[in-house]
Amino acid sequence: MKGQNFLICGLTGWCMEILFTSAGSLLKKDGRLIGQTSVWMFPIYGMAAFIYPVYGKIKHIPALLRGALYSIGIFSFEYLSGSILKRHQLCPWDYSGAKTSIDGLIRLDYAPFWMAAGLLFERILLASDRRQEAAEKAGQTI
Repeated sequence: MKGQNFLICGLTGWCMEILFTSAGSLLKKDGRLIGQTSVWMFPIYGMAAFIYPVYGKIKHIPALLRGALYSIGIFSFEYLSGSILKRHQLCPWDYSGAKTSIDGLIRLDYAPFWMAAGLLFERILLASDRRQEAAEKAGQTI
């Protein structure tokens, strides 16, 4: 995993979360569109950089199935990281009130969002790799 990919995924995840939580305020008819995230989320989203090496092994399968696999991986890491943070009273999310929640740590109804996020991370990481390769061929470093 490249350090720059970790940074790209961390920042992308933060932005996605802020946009997602802002959109949630529309459902509550709050036109202020206040979005939020936590510093704890940066390394959690940064771990999406592992999608790049996984993609190398599964690129031959259809995008929908890849998205499903990414969703499973994201759910697994969300549950693991949430469990650790919750043990120390630091978990920034609590899905306990949701019908599809598992231990308040993951929401199964978020699967389509995580599928889309995984595929978005895949595209961003592939584009980053192409830019890096092009820069190296041109004798530059990024």
